[in-house]
Amino acid sequence: MKLLIAIIKPFKLDEVREGLSEIGVRGITVTEVKGFGRQKGHTELYRGAEYVVDFLPKVKIEIALDDTLVDKAMDVICQSANTGKIGDGKIFVLTLEQAVRIRTGETDSDAL
Repeated sequence: MKLLIAIIKPFKLDEVREGLSEIGVRGITVTEVKGFGRQKGHTELYRGAEYVVDFLPKVKIEIALDDTLVDKAMDVICQSANTGKIGDGKIFVLTLEQAVRIRTGETDSDAL
């Protein structure tokens, strides 16, 4: 089992969710986050004053997956979230040691 974490632009969330659904991903967790990478933020003008926006709005997606779906899920996210511009995001894959479905007590892959 793997835990896939993706940080993407907020307006790409629906495309990513639909693509993941098509390949059989049954559940995701989404969190609104702020951060920066190579983008390093940007400057904006508000009422004539210039100010720096250090942290940009992003969406963090967390998905617990069986090993067989990881590559497909990564491909879907890469294709769906890609704009070709800086700040499209990142994907991280971590090993998931154990999972338990609280309601039924099912464990590991059965719990996903």
